[in-house]
Amino acid sequence: MLDLKFIRKNPDLVKEAVKNKGEDVDIDKILELDEKRRIIIKDLDEERNRLNVISKEISKLIKEGRKPEVEKEKAKEISEKVKDLEKKLREIEEELKSLLLKVPNIPHSTVPVGDSSKNKIIRTWGKKPEFSFKPLDHIKIAQNLDIIDFERAAKICGSNFVLFKGWGARLERALYNFMLDLHIRKHKYTEVFPPFLVNRKSMIGTGQLPKLEEDMYRLKDDDYFLIPTAEVPVTNIHREEILDESQLPIYYVSYTACFRREAGSYGKETKGLVRVHQFDKVELVKIVKPQDSYEELERLVNDAEEVLKLLGLHYRVVLLASQELSFAASKCYDLECWAPGLQRWLEVSSCSNFEDFQARRMGMRLRTKDKKLTYPHTLNGSGLALARLVICILETYQNKDGSVTVPQVLRPYLDNIERIEPSKF
Repeated sequence: MLDLKFIRKNPDLVKEAVKNKGEDVDIDKILELDEKRRIIIKDLDEERNRLNVISKEISKLIKEGRKPEVEKEKAKEISEKVKDLEKKLREIEEELKSLLLKVPNIPHSTVPVGDSSKNKIIRTWGKKPEFSFKPLDHIKIAQNLDIIDFERAAKICGSNFVLFKGWGARLERALYNFMLDLHIRKHKYTEVFPPFLVNRKSMIGTGQLPKLEEDMYRLKDDDYFLIPTAEVPVTNIHREEILDESQLPIYYVSYTACFRREAGSYGKETKGLVRVHQFDKVELVKIVKPQDSYEELERLVNDAEEVLKLLGLHYRVVLLASQELSFAASKCYDLECWAPGLQRWLEVSSCSNFEDFQARRMGMRLRTKDKKLTYPHTLNGSGLALARLVICILETYQNKDGSVTVPQVLRPYLDNIERIEPSKF
């Protein structure tokens, strides 16, 4: 959430940010409500002071043995006016809060302005794999190996859900265990295992609500939401808390399942693992000092990149343009991995700096060394996201005989086998 004072002082900057992100919120309406609110607060203070003065006068008259009938009538009139102003103030503040929750974060000055055509490739690692045969896509590979059953998953639940089986299930587990171990042992993150359900306050805090509610799975009886990413529960660990500067930086890593309805993506990429409603993800979350957040963003990207390097996968780092940024992000890098069977790049991680946007929304504050209260900066990134990572592994390491070579770093997690074959389980 942007500070209302900031919007008041920088209306043109905020309007430009809204435009550059392709959002739709009336900043002039916010400023108009803010002006009305300040006028009402001024009037309310004046009426309360009048009521205070006349109340003292009534007390004085009673002590003197006189009847303050006229004063009581005045006090009654002022009290009614105060109640009316308080009601108007509540209504305006509710409308103002609703609008402020729809104002996106401001893109960082280094973010290209525009749509996906303005995305900037920062660097590329590795080379596209070459084959002596026509590479298959992951759907065919998985069917041949009998490690993913899309049909039975649809029977159990519905389309765009996945049933991993045999070495497919073990590959999935191996991947998130490998990533957790890497981030805990080498990158010094603290592991947390949060609830997969969160309340509305948590979803508002990280910026998924109100904008993306139709994309979320909601339990209407409890008003709980299945998490779209571990970013939500993990960042909200410190909601409505005051952190001491000595506690920062805080690094968390978490494995969770993630759930997304993808309501706005109906009919797109519905085959295979590219776009599914439930997927596993290892998430990296940072809570840091404001002055360190952009250096921490680069480190976050490097931590996520190391997973791809150790797996030997061809990937690139892309700086997202303004219209590609999430509602809450100021700056974001995507890691895109090459899928040779599909012949396309697939996003396997997004690493974002939200500056103080999320912290303000969730009331997470920071007490500095000089005892001042401000807001910390929050960051998160996939480290990495499945199941697209599975796509890239199956398609990159496929062999002519239909088997899939297991990347060296995963073999200790898979009984040290070198290949996945139909007969291996």
